[in-house]
Amino acid sequence: MRSLIAFIILCLAVSSVGGAITATSVDTWYQTLEKPSFNPPDWVFAPVWTALYILMGIAAWRIWRFRAIANTGKALSIFGVQLGLNLSWSILFFGLQRIDLALIEIFILLFTIVLNAILFWRVDRLAGLMFVPYVLWVTFATILNASIWLLNET
Repeated sequence: MRSLIAFIILCLAVSSVGGAITATSVDTWYQTLEKPSFNPPDWVFAPVWTALYILMGIAAWRIWRFRAIANTGKALSIFGVQLGLNLSWSILFFGLQRIDLALIEIFILLFTIVLNAILFWRVDRLAGLMFVPYVLWVTFATILNASIWLLNET
């Protein structure tokens, strides 16, 4: 049970750092951007991301439990990479206010998340399925990022 809590805390810690970076410009610079009609209200992002990070933590814990009987090292390594890429997106988009670089990075992030889901699926199907909402949300976020970039090109 402690390992489950540790995985969830790790994911929520990454979320907290990303949230702190986002807070530096979400109420200022971000509000000045032109956004597409399908842009969700700001209040939607925190609960969605919190739920996704909790699912990520549970999924990673499920894989970690199989470490003695399955080759889980690659799956957990990719998990760590996607967590880092997730945080990097917040740094690029909100911290550095580089919508263009964030767009390039989110494509890499999405690919890594899909790869992570596949690797998790091969070890534990439920863990792989737990990544489906994350894949869907980041796919939406990629479209949103691209739309914001197109609407605000200078």
